[in-house]
Amino acid sequence: MALYEHVFLARQDLSQQQVDALVEQYKGVISANGGSVGRVENWGLKSLTYRVNKNRKAYYTLMDLNCPAAALNEMERQMGLSEDVLRFLTIKVEAHEEGPSAMMQKREERSERGGFGDRDRGDRGPRSFGDRDRGERPPRSFGDAGADRGPRRPREGFEGGAE
Repeated sequence: MALYEHVFLARQDLSQQQVDALVEQYKGVISANGGSVGRVENWGLKSLTYRVNKNRKAYYTLMDLNCPAAALNEMERQMGLSEDVLRFLTIKVEAHEEGPSAMMQKREERSERGGFGDRDRGDRGPRSFGDRDRGERPPRSFGDAGADRGPRRPREGFEGGAE
């Protein structure tokens, strides 16, 4: 049997319990076809880069699979038919990673730092966009914006243009 990492995206209007039910359903498909499911990580509701079937967010779920190709094909077939699954991706791997995935590690680091809004800004203080000194600017003169270009000549093929 081969080892796979499988990620699927579920619709944003589902509840977490419904997403868990989907995971259990697909676990059943894998085990019924002679495979097994290792770790399952729910990455939570995340924003999508672009809209998918009118959804701006989706529930991301990672599954480590140890199954024959027929079991994987059946699970992917059922995901393709399901309206609750927006996208899925399966990658064949040599060995499953030990411990939490990279996505879960990032989440743990954010929680240790105190979230998004409490970043350490060092000696810069609070964020301000007008605090940069750009030096003196020369005065603007709008009257002679195109004076150095020379006289305008008419374009060809237009009314009043040269022929």
